[in-house]
Amino acid sequence: MSPPFSRLQSVLSHFTPSPSTPATANHINQLSPTFFLQRAAEIEPEAEAIYHQTANGKILRRSYQDFADRARGLAYFIQSQGWKRVGILMPNTPGFLESIFGIAAAGAVNVAVNYRLKTEDIAYIFEFAKVDAILVDEEFVPLLKLFREKKPNVPFVIDLDTDATEGELSGPFDEAILRGLKIDIQSGSPGWEGLESRRIQDEDAMIAIPFTSGTTAKPKGVVYTHRGAYLAALGNVIESGLNYHTGRCGYLWTLPMFHAMGWTFPWAVTAVRGTHFCLRKIDYPLIWKLLKSENITHFNAAPTVNTLLCASKEAEKLENLVRVTVAASPPTAHLFEQMSNLNLYPVHVYGLTETYGPITKGYHMPLWETLPLKEKYARMARQGHGFITGLPIRVIKPDLPEGVLEDVRRDGKEVGEIVFFGNICAKEYLDDKEATRKLFAGGGENISSVALEAMLVQHPDVLEAGVVSVPDSHWGERPKAYITVKEGKSMRGEDLITWAKHESSISKFMVPREVEIVEELPKTSTGKLKKNILRKWAKGDYGES
Repeated sequence: MSPPFSRLQSVLSHFTPSPSTPATANHINQLSPTFFLQRAAEIEPEAEAIYHQTANGKILRRSYQDFADRARGLAYFIQSQGWKRVGILMPNTPGFLESIFGIAAAGAVNVAVNYRLKTEDIAYIFEFAKVDAILVDEEFVPLLKLFREKKPNVPFVIDLDTDATEGELSGPFDEAILRGLKIDIQSGSPGWEGLESRRIQDEDAMIAIPFTSGTTAKPKGVVYTHRGAYLAALGNVIESGLNYHTGRCGYLWTLPMFHAMGWTFPWAVTAVRGTHFCLRKIDYPLIWKLLKSENITHFNAAPTVNTLLCASKEAEKLENLVRVTVAASPPTAHLFEQMSNLNLYPVHVYGLTETYGPITKGYHMPLWETLPLKEKYARMARQGHGFITGLPIRVIKPDLPEGVLEDVRRDGKEVGEIVFFGNICAKEYLDDKEATRKLFAGGGENISSVALEAMLVQHPDVLEAGVVSVPDSHWGERPKAYITVKEGKSMRGEDLITWAKHESSISKFMVPREVEIVEELPKTSTGKLKKNILRKWAKGDYGES
């Protein structure tokens, strides 16, 4: 908590504009989710903010006062170094949470990277983003070997993820925090008021640069703003019901924090003063232990994770309801029934890195409780209504000139392209004007690979489909499809093309001229198609799957 002197200065600043800062209207303040941590610590300093089993096997519990102090110390250290872009390479640890708030409080931008990527992709991202330093978990330091060779002068701050904050078992990350807290004291203890985040003049400025997964091409840096993150976090507070109960929200970190900034849940959970239950890795026995013994009220996970969780030998119906946000790939009605039987209440959402994570949701209707169970769960497994802090989504006709938007018929049959608008859409792609232009082009003769894949699998003999673009002398690009065939069935590529032209609902301009039958489609560990591998196949390179 800030000392009385700094709080008094803060009050006076509302009446006396700083000579170096332009005065703003009294009813306006610049939105930033970084304030949520300071607010939480001032309201409930002793509330439990973090629960974690550390790398050295200890149980760590931190209060909001501890959480805020450590983030503030890290912020002062980063500010003293003059770092403007700071990389993060960590699992779901307290250090990651502290970094998210500390980096932004210093007025810097975080670049959190997926530690499951290849070393060359990790090096590419940090180099492309021009990071000044990297905060890295000790386990992942070897992943930075290639980056260090390319950029030997970029410092690493290593987190040992132990229960110690100083002394032999602590490490450089804890030392940086202590140095930052000393800087605060030596500066007269201005606390949060002495940090750059308290002087933010443009809520549309960058707060983070998460990168796309790279399943379709080279990873792209998605620019998140203070305003967008603030509104997306509040959207998740409401849509996930983080503050619907009388007790404290307990959020289990199964979703990677690096993934679209954890869908903004680091800020959302902190906004409601919930407890962050951190996990270094997905461990199903440990997850069930926590679900049964701790105050877990929420978690987010892909269908694959939920399927394995339900199949775990430790699975049993929980005493209290746990709300589970499900996304990443389409879930089945059967999965939702399994989860509900275990008191894991599923809510289906959809989103992208470019939309701060979830942007549409399936809203449960009371009428569904009167339906047969199979139909009820089938409806629960759908989604499509825009978040409260966004705008309604639109499905537009894809064969109109660029910039012309015309909605498809709402008859459940006409297929179009999904487009998003509003507050929780990313600002741009980092240093990529052409990709940004395409992102906001709004129509044109663009073919949605996802839509085409969904239509191709409607053929009774097709099991799965993957679509990528290949060069075309006339159009520049055209689609090529890779499919797998159901067991006991056989098919030629020409057969599917003929069906697509004459019997399907696929628009003529979308019909692929090439269809290749393969035994198996390349996928990530979460079940996503590896479009980058399909693109290599299209060039004749079958060396990787």
